[in-house]
Amino acid sequence: MTALNPRIITPFDMGSLKLKNRIALAPMTRVSASESGNATPAMARYYERFARGGFGLVITEGIYTDRQYAQGYLNQPGITDSEQALAWRAVVEAIHRHESAAIAQIMHAGALSQANRFVEQSAGPSAIRPKGEQMKFYHGEGVYRVPQAMTDEDIADAIEGFALAAKRAVEIAGFDGVEIHGANGYLLDQFMTDYSNQREDRWGGDVRQRLSLTLEVIAAVKKVVGHSAVGVRISQGKVNDFQHKWAGGEHDAQAIFGSLADAGVDFIHVTEHQAWKPAFIGNEVSLVTLARHYAPGVVLIANGGVQDSACVEQTLQAGADIVAVGKAALANPDFVQRLIEGRAPEHFDPSLLAPIAQIKDRELK
Repeated sequence: MTALNPRIITPFDMGSLKLKNRIALAPMTRVSASESGNATPAMARYYERFARGGFGLVITEGIYTDRQYAQGYLNQPGITDSEQALAWRAVVEAIHRHESAAIAQIMHAGALSQANRFVEQSAGPSAIRPKGEQMKFYHGEGVYRVPQAMTDEDIADAIEGFALAAKRAVEIAGFDGVEIHGANGYLLDQFMTDYSNQREDRWGGDVRQRLSLTLEVIAAVKKVVGHSAVGVRISQGKVNDFQHKWAGGEHDAQAIFGSLADAGVDFIHVTEHQAWKPAFIGNEVSLVTLARHYAPGVVLIANGGVQDSACVEQTLQAGADIVAVGKAALANPDFVQRLIEGRAPEHFDPSLLAPIAQIKDRELK
């Protein structure tokens, strides 16, 4: 293994939030909540394993924000009312027991909704069927539904849903902050993407106009969470369109990251297949490096393909302040301890996510 850079395991200040190191657990959908969307004791034990294993920051799976169009999956956790928020408190307390920070990722599925116990119809920026097929390991089957195009009232409701969810997350559940899910093909990313957003009103147009919903959500969330950390996750690829690239290349990156920095986020979480690799054909610079260049004063979290200390070091060298680990963390809840002790990580076992990606009993031992 590559020798460990001591910077990786030194404390780091993310605004007012003090982290014990620079390694974060990446958000991963595990469809393990109750049917009513409450976080469960098994989820508390699952997340605690990562905090006990040394992760300085634990970011939850995507939590749906409202009782309208936000829910994406069966057994996805929500934070739409006080009961759901209180159910998260045990998860947060379990993470805090090990002096790790807890961030709630708040999410609206939009047109990618596979199951929603509140409504039958899905909704998105335009009435365009999403690419690809629903994900089987999240109980999906067949093509996605054609969403209804959201009205201004629907959009206002979605913005309010994000804000109220964020408020519950910090005030009731006790999270240290929130990550707004603006990546991976979900609602905010649908608005930001050229082919899924064909609107001709203020929410459509060039990349800056398509980003406007994300910026409105950030502003609404910042108003209600006090000094708690507020960040946003951004990607090119989507769960239903893995190879997607921003049509404008670096020009789009400049517009997106510059606008997010101007919006006053505390952190930007960039996710790619391999965080340190070139972002665009014909351009040798990674998306992490572009984010660092165009949002120089913002804390940068990078995720994608990190499996060992060499990957961690490459991602830090690309410009990240914090490195988020996904599948390698599932295989190694003690990933950080392994880095410190120089032990090689175990390889990821795909059966952890098969046939359904819910938390398995062996992950709680």
